[in-house]
This record gives sequence, C-alpha cells and structure tokens, in this order.
Amino acid sequence: MATNKKPKSDIAKIFLRSLIVVLLGAISVTGFVIYLAQDLPSLEQLENYDPDLVTRIYSSDGQILDELFVQKRVFVELKDIPAHMRHAVVASEDKRFYDHWGISLRSVFRAVVVNIVSFDPYAQGFSSLTQQLARSLYKTIGFADSYTRKIKEIITAVQIERTYTKDEILEMYLNTVHFGHGTYGVEAATKRFFGKESKELTIDESAILVGVLPSPASYSPIRHPERAIRRRNTVLRLMREQGYLKLAEYKEAKSQILENIHYEPKRGTAPYFTEYVRRILEKEDEALDVNIYRDGLKIFTTLDSRLQSIAEAAVLRSIEYNQNKLNKRLFNDREEFEQLSYLTIFPEDSVKMMLKGEMELYKDLRTKLLVQSAFIVLNPKNGSILAMVGGRPDYHDQFNRTTQAKRQPGSVFKPFVYTTALDNGYPITEQLLNQPVVLNVQNMDGSWVKWKPQNYDLSTGGLTTLREGLRKSLNLISVRMVQQGFAPAEQVKKTSQRMGISTNIRAVDAIALGTSEVIPIEMVAAYSALANKGVYSEPFGILRIEDRYGNVLKKFGPKREEVLSAETAYLMTDLMQTVMNRGTGGSARWKYLFNHPAAGKTGTTQGWSDAWFVGFTPNIAAGIWFGVDDYRVSLGKGQDGSRAALPAWAEFMRDAHKELGLPHDKFERPENIIDFEICSVTKSSPWPNCPLETEIFKKGTEPTRKCKIHKTY
Repeated sequence: MATNKKPKSDIAKIFLRSLIVVLLGAISVTGFVIYLAQDLPSLEQLENYDPDLVTRIYSSDGQILDELFVQKRVFVELKDIPAHMRHAVVASEDKRFYDHWGISLRSVFRAVVVNIVSFDPYAQGFSSLTQQLARSLYKTIGFADSYTRKIKEIITAVQIERTYTKDEILEMYLNTVHFGHGTYGVEAATKRFFGKESKELTIDESAILVGVLPSPASYSPIRHPERAIRRRNTVLRLMREQGYLKLAEYKEAKSQILENIHYEPKRGTAPYFTEYVRRILEKEDEALDVNIYRDGLKIFTTLDSRLQSIAEAAVLRSIEYNQNKLNKRLFNDREEFEQLSYLTIFPEDSVKMMLKGEMELYKDLRTKLLVQSAFIVLNPKNGSILAMVGGRPDYHDQFNRTTQAKRQPGSVFKPFVYTTALDNGYPITEQLLNQPVVLNVQNMDGSWVKWKPQNYDLSTGGLTTLREGLRKSLNLISVRMVQQGFAPAEQVKKTSQRMGISTNIRAVDAIALGTSEVIPIEMVAAYSALANKGVYSEPFGILRIEDRYGNVLKKFGPKREEVLSAETAYLMTDLMQTVMNRGTGGSARWKYLFNHPAAGKTGTTQGWSDAWFVGFTPNIAAGIWFGVDDYRVSLGKGQDGSRAALPAWAEFMRDAHKELGLPHDKFERPENIIDFEICSVTKSSPWPNCPLETEIFKKGTEPTRKCKIHKTY
C-alpha cells in the first residue's frame, strides 16, 4: 500500500514561508511601534518630568492668599500622603501595580475576553496605573478611545517603568491625576473638596477622592453625592478585600456621611490685592522668562493677613451703616428711587429686599445703588502695602477702587495747600480772614461761572490761624491761602505731584477745595511722606519671586525720594494732629477710643458724593473712601467724612495697633523745630502781661513783631 509523503523540499518551503511571514509580521509590528513611538516622550523627557504647578501668593505672615494656575496642581511628596490614600489608589485602580512592568497581562486578557463576548471593543478597559500616568502626563498620546492610543500608552508606560521606581511612579500619579472641578493631584483636590491638606485626609475621604477617578464628572461628591457615596463604598470594599483595612476601619469609614464637602471653591484672601499682584506679575513674566500660571512660583508679598481681616471687617460694618442711610433716603424720595432703580423694568419689592441685603442686587443696578469703598493701608516708612480693600467685600468685582478709581478728594486735599504755605515759609500762626470769597469756576462745557464757596457749617469769622483753619476744615481759609499767594495754585499742583499724585490736578483757585480727581492709594502714599519726615515711598506689594525650587528670581524693595523738608513734614503733621485731637477727626478719640499719636484729615465733596478719611501714625498710614460708583448719586445729606468714613478708619487703626502690639510712638521732632511762647490773642511776640500759649515754629520763622493789644507804656 502506497503512502503519500511530501518531499522534504516541500516541508522546507512551508517552514521558510512561515518564517518569512513571521519575520514580516514582526518587522511590520516593530515598524508600526517605531512609527507610533516617534511622537512619544524620550527617555530624557521622562527623566526630567516637570509638570505644571500652581503659583502661590503668600502674605508677609506666611498665609496663602491665592493661587494662579491653568490646571490646579500642587506637588506633594509621597511620604506626606497618608498610607490609606496610597492603598486606596492601588486597590481600586491597579491591584497588581507592584508586580507588573507597566501593563498587567491578566487585565489585558480579561479585557479582550469581555470585549469579544460583548461585541464592544471598549466595554472593558485594561489600563494599569502606569498607563493612566502616561495618559495624564503627555498630551501627544491623545485622549480619544482607540487601539492606537492604547499602544502608545503601553509603550510610554514601559518607558516610565524603566525610568522610575514604583514609589516614584505612584508619587507622580497622585500629583497629576484629574479629580474634577479643575483640580489635578491629591493636594489640590483635598483643598477643593475638604478645605485642608492631603496629609489630613481620613480613610473615607481618601476613598471618596479615589472613587472619583474613573469619571470625575459622574462621581463628583459635589454634583452627585449619592453616586460618590456608592463609589466610595466600592473602594472601601476593595481595600478591605485586599487587606488594606481592618474590619472595624472598614465599617467606620463606610458609615461616614458627606458633611464636610466644600460646595463652593474658597475665594482667595484679599482678592483685590491678589489681582493687583497678578497684574504686576504678568508684566514681569516675560522679563523673567517664567509663566505665572504653570511654573509653580512662590510670590511673597507685603500684605499682612491679620490687618487685611481687620480692614475688611471695619469696611463691612461701615458699608452696612452707610447703605442703610442711602436706602432710607431713597425709600423716602420716590422720584429718585424710581429713576435709579429702573422700577419700570425691575419689581420694586425685589429691589428693596436686595438693598436690605436679603437678596443679591442685580448687576445693572450696582453702580447706582450700592455704597462702595476703597481702603488702603501702607507702612509709611517704606511704602509696603499692608492691607487693601478695593470694593465691597460682599460684592467683589474686577474694579479695584484703591488703584483705579478717580474721585474728588474734597478737604483731604487741603494738606497739599497747607504744606505749600509752610514750605513757602509761612508759620502756623499766620492769620487770614474767615470771610466769603468769589471763585471763577469752569464748567464742563468750557464756560466760566462765579462761585461763592462756603464753610461746611456756613460760618464766617475774623482773623484765623492756619492751625485753626485746618482744625475746623474752613474752606474760606484754604481758598484765601491760594488767592493771596500763601500757596499759589500752580505751586500746590507741583507739591501734590512731588508727593506722588499722578492725576490731572487743575491749577485753579478751586484747587483749595479738592475739586480735581485723585486715586486713593496715591493719597495715602502722599500722607505717608508726612509721617516719614518728608520722604515719599512708592507703594509696592511684592517682596520677592521664587521658583518652585526656592531660587530667588527677583527681589522688590522700597523706592524712596525726599519730597519735603523734615521740618515742613513735621509742622504739617502737627497741624493734622490737631484735627485728630480737637477737630473734625475727634470722634476717633472719644467715640472709638483710638489713643495712639495720630494725624489725619476728613474730606467731603459737594453734595455728599464722596466721604474720606486719611490719616497716619508713625507706623501705619491708612485712607478710606466711601461713595457710589456713579458719582452723581449722593450718600445723603450729612454723610460727610467724619460720619461716613472716619468710623471704619478709627476702628481699623485701633484694632490694628492692638493686634500688632505697636507702641504709642510719637512723631520725631526735627532739631530745627522749636517751642515758642506767643500772645494767645494776637499770635505775636508777647509782652509780660499778654495771655500766653506755646506754639511750634521752624527756627527763624518765630514771630518778632510785638503784640499791639497788650503793649505796656
């Protein structure tokens, strides 16, 4: 019987062909892998892993004020992450993490079987924790579901496993993975959801965070708390099954409820200040070759978070008082209320509830109906910004009134007039008539009209000294100083500019009454020069910028310039102390019990549209403004600087000096300032029988003319 045997040559041919097919397949696969790997990160890139990090802005007392970021990520070392957080990730996301070399073959096999059986190529995933890291780290891999993406993930995962240890991979994963709501990494997520640091995470909180990972949008504890609880319990069960939790720990964690979730992201401290800093940083980033939103910089500022809190509290209390005053006026003036509130559009009852604080006021009505404020606090010795409130703390917006608002200063501008007169050699005892004057004032249309200014209390009188004129804030005295050449308008303008005022100050007689607009921070800086012996310090808010490794990229410091003599500064300060002790600022003493040596000035504009108080001690200078953004809307009759603005200033200064434990320092007197006895009636050199008082003078300007009333023959 014959048998069919293939010749050996045929078997050899089959083997050779099979070998060629295998080789061609291998070459094709290798070529495909090489092609896919072309746009993947190199080994060098993997070894120099450098993710985007949050830039943090710090106060001078070490508090985090705010964070700047594109993706909110804060790096934290693995040793500072609780063990149960690490265990939760491994148990839920990749239980064979410590055994595989980048991919888990068991997971791949299981996924292939499930996908074939279900006729769905994406029904079951098989990404290892390292593959997820690869996907998170490198955008070139792509996020769309595809087999190509999976192959790229595998290649990169193998490279990562060859480059890093398991703990390093886990550390990178925990610092890069997306937890939803714009947060990347466990530290940022912990802050967002629980308002604390990751090292403080409890077991159930760790399980909640890990439960979010498969689908942050679907399992967010903020948007879907019930789903989040179910996912948390699944993670806890996996941890228990894999031996990471004892039974008692598992039961306790599973019984916890979602009671400490932060549903709204916490607003940064001092938002107007941090925005002011951010704008400065945007100008610096190109020069320093940094990206403030990605490079994880540390910005150390001058702001004191303790003083900021005191300032915001003081402003808010006065805002409530002033708003109630405005509401009462508007509710009693039907015509004005209808006009400002657009009652033909908005319901009256709703608007009234909003103004009373029971609802949030419509944005369209805020510029006309909300009392606003600007409060700035400086260190007069170097210009560092200690606190900044650029608007109502309860209605934060993008307009920083401390640095951007231009408002009429009223009588807080008068110190520039008096400073000019003192600089021209006139003594404090110089006297002018407290009688009506006539001013030529230019209207907006260019026409000129005659204006007869009056004192706030409508009073008139006889000869009045500079000290008395400022103490009572007499408009007629200030105007006469300008008109009679004690302080010519052009000189007053130059004095204000020399002291840091950058706005257009109109050199007309009305300059004496503060009719030209100014910026609050510049007014406080100008007053600071008086507190600092005539040396002006430009306000600044940043101390230094560091990179993520602690290297100092740039330092900032004071920019000082002598703008007045120490003698003029001291004389002006002494005049303004009279305002505080016996004048329009006196309630700071008897009502608000602020007893540190201080100088200051109230300010009110015509029609009570603006209320100011600016003042200083040797250690702190502060200024506050109240008004409505629409300057045509009045705060109300009688809402002057002493009533509407001074209370917040006085409360702040009292509490700030107490908080910092500042001593009752007196203003340092220059050697050329002397005490000199004068006749208390004529302010001249006295005769033996003259009633006496002591006044201060710059040496050489004390009176030499004898008193004519008490002369003895």
